[in-house]
Amino acid sequence: MAWLRALSLVLLCTGSATVNAALTAALPVSASIVAGCLVNSTGGLYGTLSFGTYSALSTAPVTVALAGGVTLQCTPGVSVSMQVNGGLNNVSGRHLKMGSGTAQIAYQLFQDAARTQSLGIAQSVNVPYTNANAISLPIYGYVVLPGNQPAGTYSDTLQVQISY
Repeated sequence: MAWLRALSLVLLCTGSATVNAALTAALPVSASIVAGCLVNSTGGLYGTLSFGTYSALSTAPVTVALAGGVTLQCTPGVSVSMQVNGGLNNVSGRHLKMGSGTAQIAYQLFQDAARTQSLGIAQSVNVPYTNANAISLPIYGYVVLPGNQPAGTYSDTLQVQISY
């Protein structure tokens, strides 16, 4: 009997049996796309507002648009807004300050080139767009040169917050 068990064990170990099986199961595949925006800026700046160079006696009004600024790419339909603070020289409004002195020149910001929509300090405003791949910030500066300030370079730094 022992020899039968040994023979059975040898047959089991040396025998080959082929088993074919085919299994089918579902494999779900998905992706979630969330709305958002990509900010493209040069050198970490949102652009510049440069009123240019004028005579110290000039009383000209000057309007400028944001130049070389940030562009946004957003998921179509995303609502974009911005806020601009009062700047480094905010004393009852935005001011350009002379770099080597205390002289200041008041200026204003607007949301449109026609200056019909003021851009108040820390005011949240909608950023309209028609092309979701090339959204620009609507920032326009306006200054009336006083004609009585010392010659020099006047500047300010603003912080712009973009929300979407």
